[in-house]
Amino acid sequence: MEISPKILCERRKERGLLWITLNAPKGNIIDSEMMDALSAALDEHGCDPELKAIAFEGAGKHFSFGASVEEHRAEKAAGMLAKFHALFRKLFSLSVPTIAVVRGQCLGGGMELAAYCTWLFASLDAKFGQPEIKLSVIAPVASVLLPWKIGGAKALDLCVSGRTVDTMEAHRMGLVTAANGDPSALAEAFYAEHIASLSGSSLRFAERAARATLEPILSERLDAVERMYLDELMKTPDAVQGIEGFLRKGRP
Repeated sequence: MEISPKILCERRKERGLLWITLNAPKGNIIDSEMMDALSAALDEHGCDPELKAIAFEGAGKHFSFGASVEEHRAEKAAGMLAKFHALFRKLFSLSVPTIAVVRGQCLGGGMELAAYCTWLFASLDAKFGQPEIKLSVIAPVASVLLPWKIGGAKALDLCVSGRTVDTMEAHRMGLVTAANGDPSALAEAFYAEHIASLSGSSLRFAERAARATLEPILSERLDAVERMYLDELMKTPDAVQGIEGFLRKGRP
């Protein structure tokens, strides 16, 4: 069943691997429609006991340029953030191991999705970054997830500077699991060698146990940052002007 043209879903490896492709090239912008489609795909497939892993890949040359800047406008931001953050909570509650397959640009909300994943396989020319600060806003998920994933100092660097890092630096940071010229093949080979023979239910328990300390981060701390974003940051002229300036000119 086609959920939405914004994503493609395929069950691979005797149905043990759900392969989800973000299908809105060239930038695979994660807008509300794509968020709804991702949520629906997780609802449809996530509780299947045959499922052992979920992979996310971007169609075309890039993983994702991030969430829709249009939906960051003050009048739309609350709804967009609620949907986006609910997606991470759903992934957490399902406790299915996840794989990111990254080529090209992996930015903003796209990087947040990739960074959440249990494993991240990248092309040698991939680029990673949280450039939200360059639009005078912040990345709530990255702000609470990255310190847990790669450590506080590295998270501060990426979230506060907004700079982009290449695959090798992302690997040194602990963000990238492995890289080569064909990250899709790398991910499938990893699944076949390390995951396919394991118990699906036990994999969920292992994922749940290993992520136990993430639960309060995705509830209380993410809620607090979301409130700061909506109630404080979006009341400042700099945030409003940064978003509007980007939409007018392609840059703040």
